Amino acid sequence: MNMSFLQELFTSITRRDALRRRRRAGAPPPDHGEVVEACAALLASDGEASSIALASRALALYQGLSPEEKVAFFERLAADFAAEPEAIDGAYAAYREARDNDSLQALFLACEPRRQELFRRLNLASEGTHALVEMREDLLALLRERSDFTGIDRDFAHLFGSWFNRGFLVLKRIDWNTPASILEKIIRYEAVHEIQDWDDLRRRLDARNRRCFAFFHPAIGDEPLIFVEVALCKGLPSRIQPILGGEDGGVEDPEDADSAAFFGISNCQTGLRGISFGNFLIKQVVQELKHELPQLKYFVTLSPVPGFRQWLEERRHDESLPRALRETLGELDAAEWQREPERAAKLEAVVKPLAARYLVHEKNARGKPLNPVARFHLGNGAELHRVNWLGDVSAKGLKQAAGLMVNYLYVLDDIERNHENYTANATVASSSDVRDLARKARKMAKGESSK
Repeated sequence: MNMSFLQELFTSITRRDALRRRRRAGAPPPDHGEVVEACAALLASDGEASSIALASRALALYQGLSPEEKVAFFERLAADFAAEPEAIDGAYAAYREARDNDSLQALFLACEPRRQELFRRLNLASEGTHALVEMREDLLALLRERSDFTGIDRDFAHLFGSWFNRGFLVLKRIDWNTPASILEKIIRYEAVHEIQDWDDLRRRLDARNRRCFAFFHPAIGDEPLIFVEVALCKGLPSRIQPILGGEDGGVEDPEDADSAAFFGISNCQTGLRGISFGNFLIKQVVQELKHELPQLKYFVTLSPVPGFRQWLEERRHDESLPRALRETLGELDAAEWQREPERAAKLEAVVKPLAARYLVHEKNARGKPLNPVARFHLGNGAELHRVNWLGDVSAKGLKQAAGLMVNYLYVLDDIERNHENYTANATVASSSDVRDLARKARKMAKGESSK
């Protein structure tokens, strides 16, 4: 069959549906019942062309819902589009009797919620994938208060895990010649170190010692999924302000660099939370950089430590700790303490060891490191290499981590071993310097001399 004819047919259907949406613009907003009816019609459809039109209509109706109507729609998704218990019971009885592959497959199909097939069909619409990602973003905002929506989220996560498989991702370098529509999104999505303006963006992209890479997906178009900013330098960086100001390292020629520092990794699509891209991104960027600059020896992050300052505040009220230690931590309340050398040195002596303890030993309910950035890099096989005092003296850096930043080192020969040890035993791969700091923190907590 002539593929160009099919493409023209589908395009005309999509355009026709878009025209209908524009005509509807002046009409009253839809209610969730209309969306449910459109979804039911989509599931009942057996023609591809009609399914595309129905999927487009259902998504357009959903996007016109008020926040309250979206909640009502999710309630119907949870109740009316779940798996059917009677069908599961019947399929299980047939499998228990026959125990063959056909009955097993029938059982699998019976156990699958109808929502999954609905989402697959909604994905037929033009820009359907992005619309579903945005739908999940709406859902995630409700999950804390609506545990009955968890099943819907699991269906989304199951499908997105396949649709956004590494094989579909496309790595692109972002530079000053990248289309402005994408550069605007880089500014908007930067989540670690805010990009102030276009001049700030140009400093990060246009210098010879800078690189930026992003993952894209064909179904999402020019919407980046995740991107990483890289500074090429000599030695391992310890402070972020010189990097952001374009003053880092003094390396003008990339050929003179021995280190690639990942100083900002930003996930762009909230609706894809929990779908892992970062580990693939870092590993592929390392390969790209090694190919371009084979002299590079070190691949390291300069990472924030969100939540550490809050953890320190809790230690201040822990009366099991020595009073002198708690009083020293109280110095963090002083305005501009980081500008006073004597006070800053006094704080450094206790905060750096406590940071090592926090990153190495403090765990969440699942037995993994408490810090989310640590979980990400350690899970990728990195080593917790160095704690940097006053690595980020911005207001945000002081508020979230008392100014600390951390280097996670990616040693290519150790990545797989570190990943396996972390996955199996939650082992935190760390340098001898970090381990020494953690031991010092243990002695401080007991009131012992750290010497």
